[in-house]
Amino acid sequence: MSDGSAGHVARSTVRPNSETTRRTPMRTFLHTDDGVTIDSVYDPGAVVYDSSRPPADDLVFVVAHGFTGDVDRPHVRRVARAFARHGAVVTFSFRGHGASGGRSTVGDREVLDLAAAVRWARELGHARVVTVGFSMGGSVALRHGALYRQDRQDRPGGEGRGGRGVGAHADAVVSVSAPARWYYRGTPYMRRLHWLVTRPEGRLVSRYGFRTRIHHRRWNPVPMSPVEAVPLIAPTPLLIVHGDRDGYFPLDHPRMLAAAAGDQGELWLEPGMGHAENAAGEELLDRIGDWAVAQGG
Repeated sequence: MSDGSAGHVARSTVRPNSETTRRTPMRTFLHTDDGVTIDSVYDPGAVVYDSSRPPADDLVFVVAHGFTGDVDRPHVRRVARAFARHGAVVTFSFRGHGASGGRSTVGDREVLDLAAAVRWARELGHARVVTVGFSMGGSVALRHGALYRQDRQDRPGGEGRGGRGVGAHADAVVSVSAPARWYYRGTPYMRRLHWLVTRPEGRLVSRYGFRTRIHHRRWNPVPMSPVEAVPLIAPTPLLIVHGDRDGYFPLDHPRMLAAAAGDQGELWLEPGMGHAENAAGEELLDRIGDWAVAQGG
């Protein structure tokens, strides 16, 4: 589904697990299993690594941004800086966003983008990977957690598209401000988003106003919903975070996700918080970072 809009950047030839690889920031284009180029950035973080400690002890956050975000957006960089206080960080632009190739499928094939970023993090020597997704990225993180599991190489029935599960699994999953179900139009913000996605004029506004290129085709088949994915994530640790002033998805969404997770998930309902990255304060990001350090291994 790549439209060739992103230029080619050669992958780093630095040997994985080397001191240089783990300490040096880098930027490259990754390639997904369906051939889309994904603009990606690696930040080794502020953690001082002990050279005598094996790389299996290293923690990396892989951040999945929300719809119309990209790796260079200030709110994405702010999240990356916050998590860099706890470990290394990989950020990337979903397909159709920023300099990445392809067109956005608004949460469907984006699971392949996250899988490519997780694999890259492991190639860089990090054995503990925590995925943190916001809004659309949160729904992608949930589906990725269900579809890519350490205990199986292939994704479960119905969604197999040639992807490799080995090396692409998460050791913990954090979903912030995610929907529980598809096609929700119960708030003005979501009705506006559906206009952007489904109408030709909306897709033009998205392309030139938000640097987001949206695919014109509808889902076929409809992907597994976030609430259907959640029970399949266990036993991987799961954290669901949602604000009680979220203007996109009201509180029945995180409560549905938490109910589907049962005892295998943790729910944080944040007083006064709005939606996704822009509403996530430094204190909350630090708490998520602390949770990841405790659970990500």
